[in-house]
Amino acid sequence: MTRPTEIPKLPAFFSPNWKVVHNDRMDSGLKDQAIPTVKCVDAELAQLYPDAKCELDFSTAFELLIATVLSAQTTDARVNSVTPELFERWPDPQSMAAAPEEEIEKLLRPLGMAARRTRHVQELSARLVHDFGGSVPDDQKALESLAGVGRKTAHVVRGTWFGHSLLTVDTHVGRLARRLGWSESADPRTVERDVVARTGSDGCQDSVDLTTLSHRLIFHGRNLCTARKPACNECPLATNETPCPSAFKE
Repeated sequence: MTRPTEIPKLPAFFSPNWKVVHNDRMDSGLKDQAIPTVKCVDAELAQLYPDAKCELDFSTAFELLIATVLSAQTTDARVNSVTPELFERWPDPQSMAAAPEEEIEKLLRPLGMAARRTRHVQELSARLVHDFGGSVPDDQKALESLAGVGRKTAHVVRGTWFGHSLLTVDTHVGRLARRLGWSESADPRTVERDVVARTGSDGCQDSVDLTTLSHRLIFHGRNLCTARKPACNECPLATNETPCPSAFKE
């Protein structure tokens, strides 16, 4: 007897009305609705979160890189609780690469997966010393070649420290992009491509800084447009001239 194919359970941030249409694409049911422009949403969120920025504590490109790598699968607040001592004891790639492994691991234990995190920070520190003269490179491919560094982490470093306009698609940014009708994808790379393409079609490519937009979307995702219970009644995007097409539907 053939067993029926199990339908995978969707994450909480997907509306129950959505369905998988192919690969990573979702049918959100928003195709026939007006979609707010990236520029308009960015302007509204700028008023709501005028001080939105990276919430990791750092003073150098190296510290930002390490803190961002450590933030995987934990909170920025928790990372900020361990990095002051970490950076005081080993402030640069040279000292971090040469530090006793067990001492770093002990310090990182509150973050979970301490052995893996320790391996990543020491391996990437050694690479910075041996291959990049002890400096953090401003190059996407070079950054992604480092231990523990993916596209998202590289975008955080290049956008926040080096000043590039880059969209960082984390859980919050992906969820809001789908709710706003900017993308139907569950894949971060596709969401990034969809949103960046939309800024061009809005005619606002030069007026929207994607790095700052990322921070504002993250703040909004944490504060109002949460995964399980979005506070649409408090959200200015729900009552815009072109309102969020997902408002009051979850």
